[in-house]
Amino acid sequence: MALDSMQEIFDAAAAEHKEFWEIVLETDMDQREVTREQSFEKMRATWRAMLEADDTYRGDRRSASGLAGGDGKKMRCYTAEQNSLSGDFLAEVIATALCTGESNACMRKIVAAPTAGACGVVPAVLIPLYHRGDVTEDEIVRGLYVAAGIGAVVGYRACIAGASGGCQAEIGTASAMAAGTLTALRGGSCAQIGHAAAMALKNLLGLVCDPVAGLVEVPCVKRNVIGAVNAVSCADMAMAGIESRVPVDQVIDCMGAVGRRMPVEFRETALGGLADTPFGREVKERMEKAHQN
Repeated sequence: MALDSMQEIFDAAAAEHKEFWEIVLETDMDQREVTREQSFEKMRATWRAMLEADDTYRGDRRSASGLAGGDGKKMRCYTAEQNSLSGDFLAEVIATALCTGESNACMRKIVAAPTAGACGVVPAVLIPLYHRGDVTEDEIVRGLYVAAGIGAVVGYRACIAGASGGCQAEIGTASAMAAGTLTALRGGSCAQIGHAAAMALKNLLGLVCDPVAGLVEVPCVKRNVIGAVNAVSCADMAMAGIESRVPVDQVIDCMGAVGRRMPVEFRETALGGLADTPFGREVKERMEKAHQN
């Protein structure tokens, strides 16, 4: 089946008495003409690449501009030294999002989930769970099929690129993917997965893409944090029985419509928003001069 509707996935899961992730896995098998084992191992490799991005993070690395690097280390030092307001789990989610986003800015290997600019959101909610022993690797891999299915539907019905729909399309989609995955890992139903994804995307609706100097650093890295924290809160709401009043496919369609109406200055052009502040213009001029020299 084509992954062009969340409702179609829900209907297929109900008709075949399967879980959300199994429908996505079988779609991958059909589309790429691979076995179940081959599909699963490819997804396992994706998970291990996420782990590697976090494991190989170094707090002394800086991006070429000097704008990104070291904040993940600061967050982990802070939580090791004192009790954070957000608690141990959420503090580690924040740190992991920072570390992965900074790894991208420092040209290290990351997993685009769904994009490089949003690479920290999904790992940030999964890696702390895994390190706490709450989930096995196989469970994580199954969860990643949920993330992939949500991302595929958003990509088909709306967009996942900041240049097309603003940061709502990147961080928003990543947050929806993460929220749905967490809900599935907690034993949530297809309906609850949909509610979690819908709420996560709604919460970031209209978020502009305004990278300073056109670099995926400011404010991109820290927006990975808000996407991850948003995902945790939406998964918890969905598991509590709280529902999105607007159906998830309609939320996705709405995001696409908002993106199409968004001024070009707010779609990864670095012409508006934070990129057009005095600080943003100063960084751009400095980078241009450095490039000329």
